[in-house]
Amino acid sequence: MASSSVQSVPRHVAIVMDGNGRWARKRFMPRGLGHKAGVDALVKVVQACADRDIGYLTVFAFSSENWKRPEEEVSGLMSLLLVALSKHLTKLKADGVRIRIAGDLSTVSEKVRNALLDAEANTVENHRLVLTVAFNYGGRWDIVQACRKAMAAGVSEADLDEATLSRHMAMAYAPDPDLFIRTGGEVRISNFLLWQAAYAEMVFSDCLWPDFDAVELDKAIANFARRERRFGDVGESGQGEGAIGSELPAAVPADGVQGGC
Repeated sequence: MASSSVQSVPRHVAIVMDGNGRWARKRFMPRGLGHKAGVDALVKVVQACADRDIGYLTVFAFSSENWKRPEEEVSGLMSLLLVALSKHLTKLKADGVRIRIAGDLSTVSEKVRNALLDAEANTVENHRLVLTVAFNYGGRWDIVQACRKAMAAGVSEADLDEATLSRHMAMAYAPDPDLFIRTGGEVRISNFLLWQAAYAEMVFSDCLWPDFDAVELDKAIANFARRERRFGDVGESGQGEGAIGSELPAAVPADGVQGGC
């Protein structure tokens, strides 16, 4: 029987969807077409997660740092978001997907903000899969806003602990991610879920996001399933050094990078 510290399927998967621009450049296409292909990939991955009984999927759609990109690209991303919601929302709703938004919506346009909030409202009754779209999100922003909310709620210094602060984070409704995937070959988390990913298992894939599919998801899940999650303990094997990931299985590269498509 498998160890109780080993999960075969993660309850919560978080993904940094990286590589749209490089995917387009390899095909001599505009970056905008790469982002469009990225949306198509996301729709497929959402379905794949639902089919595998993954309860929560969180994707990094637009970071608070992405405003530094060329104005034309940012404008295109906003337009693509509106088109994607219009095109896919009905099916996502029918498939039992609940959409949640995590991020600072106070600085985005009213049109985009309303579209995101409408997507939340239109899927509020769904329970099959919670899809959190991190939009204008940053991990440091999340921690700061949680501190501000705690202060506004009258939490005293003596009463402020990790559990209390967690209740004020943008994704307090979701368990912390079990599996953190980044595509595109980069090996960093880029200010995504800094608080929540403290004990997530990391998988870095060389696959560019538009090429990421159910097969690549299964590779990441298989990678995850081979790991013993110790949460600071030595684990049931008694062989750990007290740190998550201090001993990866031989089949997993030491740097946590897996091959990709």
